[in-house]
Amino acid sequence: MLTHVQLRKKFAEFWKKNNHKEIPPIPLVPQNDPTTLFTGSGMQQLVPYLLGETHPLGKRVYNIQPCIRAQDIEEVGDNRHDTFFEMMGNWSLGDYFKKEQLTWFWEFLTNELKLPKEKLYVTVFAGDKKNNLPPDKESIQIWGKIGIPENKIFKYGPERNWWSRAGVPDNMPIGEPGGPDSEVFYEFTKIPHNKKFGGKCHPNCDCGRFIEIGNSVFMQYKKLPDGTFQELPAMNVDFGGGLERITMAIEDKNDLFETNIFVKIILALEKLTGKKYQDNKKEMRIVADHLKTSIFLIKQGVMPSNKEQGYILRRLLRKASFNLHKMGIDIKQMFLLDELCQRVIETYGDIYFDIKNDNKNITPVIQEEMNKFGKALTRGMSEIKNTPDNELENKAFYFYQSYGLPLELLEEIFDSQNKKVNKIKFRKEFEKHKELSRSGSAGKFKGGLADHSVQTIKYHTATHLLHQALFDVVGKDIRQEGSNITTERLRFDFASTIKPTEEQIKEVEKIINNKIKESLPVEYKIVPKEEALKLGARSFFREKYPDMVKVYFIDDYSKEFCGGPHVKNTSEIGKIEIYKFEKIGSNLYRIYAK
Repeated sequence: MLTHVQLRKKFAEFWKKNNHKEIPPIPLVPQNDPTTLFTGSGMQQLVPYLLGETHPLGKRVYNIQPCIRAQDIEEVGDNRHDTFFEMMGNWSLGDYFKKEQLTWFWEFLTNELKLPKEKLYVTVFAGDKKNNLPPDKESIQIWGKIGIPENKIFKYGPERNWWSRAGVPDNMPIGEPGGPDSEVFYEFTKIPHNKKFGGKCHPNCDCGRFIEIGNSVFMQYKKLPDGTFQELPAMNVDFGGGLERITMAIEDKNDLFETNIFVKIILALEKLTGKKYQDNKKEMRIVADHLKTSIFLIKQGVMPSNKEQGYILRRLLRKASFNLHKMGIDIKQMFLLDELCQRVIETYGDIYFDIKNDNKNITPVIQEEMNKFGKALTRGMSEIKNTPDNELENKAFYFYQSYGLPLELLEEIFDSQNKKVNKIKFRKEFEKHKELSRSGSAGKFKGGLADHSVQTIKYHTATHLLHQALFDVVGKDIRQEGSNITTERLRFDFASTIKPTEEQIKEVEKIINNKIKESLPVEYKIVPKEEALKLGARSFFREKYPDMVKVYFIDDYSKEFCGGPHVKNTSEIGKIEIYKFEKIGSNLYRIYAK
């Protein structure tokens, strides 16, 4: 049986054999993308190239991208949802199209992975009469020639088998590219169809008998101003397949947490709790998933907090704590987590971790956060005990918000004191809270639809000037640590052993505006990475770069590794004002400008 390590190796070798170049994964916390908290798909870094930018590695690329989807937190606990996952992807940027893609993917599944053909089904686009978009007959014919019988080719409308960044054709803005997609599903024949989901089972049935293991998107059309669709001159393929789901198919296990990806973690949990997985599935799945995701986030430098990524980390750790508590583990004894964390690190080995040393840095962060939660739990239980019964039933949401106590735990605490939670009121308050959270972080969970508006492109180019100006004024040990750009402002984080003075920041601002006034040309070259380094091109500290890179030159002033997009001349940027400068950590500083 293939392990997940062997699977990723087979995937890489297969696409290399078919003349694809590997692009390194981007960090879980993406740079230069204010629209998302986390990298949520493999195609996130490909957006500029799918929209027409030239990729430094050419027209055929592939990668394996670690991802986090925070919106899936509440779903974890079933047999297939997880918050951290890996997407295996390949792309054709105006090169091959449907015939090659579908044939290759089928070959990978059946020849390389030896998946039984009789358990594989495919879906294709049935057409959209309203928008005059025809059914994808070409994909149907290709699947037929490959040898898939007609009764295993299912046709669905745009809600299931159409892809664009905006969703279905009706929602697409003018100029947006999109197209039909074709998915492959694996059938778990041991799972009986549940009639509550319909009389007949089919690949998109929710009964659990089928799981999608790969999706080939064909970027074929562009929406025109009159609302009709025109074929694109250069068509792209965007494929994504979940490593975890393909592993489920390889092992013929419809429970992700019983595969080799989770087995070490679940065994460590059984040892820690003295309980069996089969009797505590939901709790163990939540702890295993949330702890794993937390470890990846801490490795990336995220710390528990009440904001953005740190808030998600805190939420994950508290839910893991609560589920350990439900299994009888005293949250004050979190030193017991050491072995559990080590099993997560060992599962991924040197793909993502330093096996010998990472646990020393990661586990203390988890222990401290869980200890804090343990204290909050104690305080919350004490306040509940001392609250008069006539006030208590309306205060459940207050305890959730103040102490981070989930509803399930509140119900347990209330029951132990012969009291009841007003669940209807709690849910109303919770929905209100969710709506406020959604509007407060609008767009933050969209999954990386990078904003390429005119203003953000100007600010993006301005960060190159800022980076170089800091280097010139403050010193040669300046190192970019990240940036965040919206239409309102740019934010730039950097490391420096010397704290810049107010005078130096003013000098940096002056240099930027002088370079803007000089109307310097902005151009790029695609060169070998080693050559770019010899040229002195600056890079983002935590980013990994492929062998061929795109370097943007602002005349002879700035040279930087970057995928774009940028203005063509610095005069387009307009005046820049640095309006805030602050220290954010040990030798770490942040600049805001607009």
